[in-house]
Amino acid sequence: MPVSELPTINLDTAFISLPQMIALHARHKGSKPALIQEKQILDYKELDQRMDQVAATLQQAGLQPGDSIAICALNSINYATLFLGALRAGIAVAPLAPSSTPASLLGMLRDSAARLLFVDQSVKPSIEQIADQLQCPLVALDDHAAPGFSNWLGDTPLQPVEIDPQWVFNIIYSSGTTGEPKGIVQSHAMRWSHIQRSVQFGYDEDSTTLISTPLYSNTTLVSFLPTLALGGTVVLMAKFDATRYLQLAAQHRATHTMLVPVQYQRIMDREDFANFDLGNFRVKFCTSAPFHAALKADILARWPGGLVEFYGMTEGGGSCMLAAHLFPNKLHTVGKPLEGHDMRVIDEDGQELPHGEIGEVVGHSPAMMTGYLNKPEKTAEAEWFDAEGKRFIRTGDVGRFDDEGFLTLMDRRKDMIISGGFNIYPSDLEAELRQHPALEDVTVIGVRSRSWGETPVAYAVLRAGSSESTESILSWFNQRVGKTQRLARLLFTDELPRSAIGKVLKRELRDAFQAEHGELD
Repeated sequence: MPVSELPTINLDTAFISLPQMIALHARHKGSKPALIQEKQILDYKELDQRMDQVAATLQQAGLQPGDSIAICALNSINYATLFLGALRAGIAVAPLAPSSTPASLLGMLRDSAARLLFVDQSVKPSIEQIADQLQCPLVALDDHAAPGFSNWLGDTPLQPVEIDPQWVFNIIYSSGTTGEPKGIVQSHAMRWSHIQRSVQFGYDEDSTTLISTPLYSNTTLVSFLPTLALGGTVVLMAKFDATRYLQLAAQHRATHTMLVPVQYQRIMDREDFANFDLGNFRVKFCTSAPFHAALKADILARWPGGLVEFYGMTEGGGSCMLAAHLFPNKLHTVGKPLEGHDMRVIDEDGQELPHGEIGEVVGHSPAMMTGYLNKPEKTAEAEWFDAEGKRFIRTGDVGRFDDEGFLTLMDRRKDMIISGGFNIYPSDLEAELRQHPALEDVTVIGVRSRSWGETPVAYAVLRAGSSESTESILSWFNQRVGKTQRLARLLFTDELPRSAIGKVLKRELRDAFQAEHGELD
């Protein structure tokens, strides 16, 4: 019987905590696999017991509801059980990116007030650099050092905790690509709202979700958490690999997945893609980075199941959804606002603009962040209020709504180039560059110019075997665009720098260009 029909779970109720839902699954179908990673399988009864053990050990260590722990590691079953067990004790989780610099890690640990830090060997070099500055004990999640997770776990009984929906569920830190990472506080109530809406995408007890994006990212959690809440199975990958992904999808008859655009591209580029049976997919999701229309069309043509793109922020300020399989003529958009989400476009002065006008996208939703942890001034900067006092979150993205209510994104506001008084949207230039058959990947940034204030520069990755020169591509491009859009430079690179969830790190490119070339004429 589907979870939604069990007498002990009602998705229309005001609130049920995720730990409660997992406990109910353990009671009703304890032998059902909950987590799988390669040959390791944890069923719901074992997961529930492990969560109790984690929660009780945290209590024994003196942690109380409202305290926090931090996890900095690659995906693993230990990671998942630790995260979920902490929630059962009412303890907030701050999942941190293993790719963070030692200084960023230290800053996030202090900001989150983490009482314990759980790490694996992937972050050992970074931790060693700040070991003498850490203000909380370390636990080795993969037992690579002492104290190891398996020895840290105790056997004291759990003191039951009734979770308040307004308690902090997690603190998700922004990527830090635009400056100091900010801690985005999300409540249990916010996560409950995500679980409630997930049934429309076919999540149920028969779902199998393949997770290859990192658990520290909200991108991952919006698929990971509903799967377990509704009694399905999660298959974890520590790191993404296109071939291994396809093997696991076929082996486990995956029904759901969340991937970022660069992962979709690598999968679709596999010459043996058609050899894998992907016929059980119900819905595939994408978010976090620009998802180009041509790639969406290719996925729709060759990969069974629906394709859903989400546009939104970890902060929760409104989201759009494009069911690409239902609106194949809208692949250039990110869809329409979700039900109950209010999204608008405003100008530089904070005045609302009509459909068709370009401005900054702001949004309001039932699931919004409480604020940035310990940063009230940053929280205030991120907010916009309409004439009636309704609170919206600024996305920092520039876009416009068409007459049917579909949103087309132009660029991040900070990435927009103002050259000689003209607004230039890098996404327009990137779309044109992608038409060149020699280019595999491209991005456009704005750099300082004495004559124009800013001017566009492109970085590009050549396709294997291509012998095209930067001069020939630059000439080809500049003949196809308007005078104000012409590129000042085109530089080849082996690979564009990206975050773990696929965002091009444009600030890194701008800094590198400035250091090497300085200001252009």
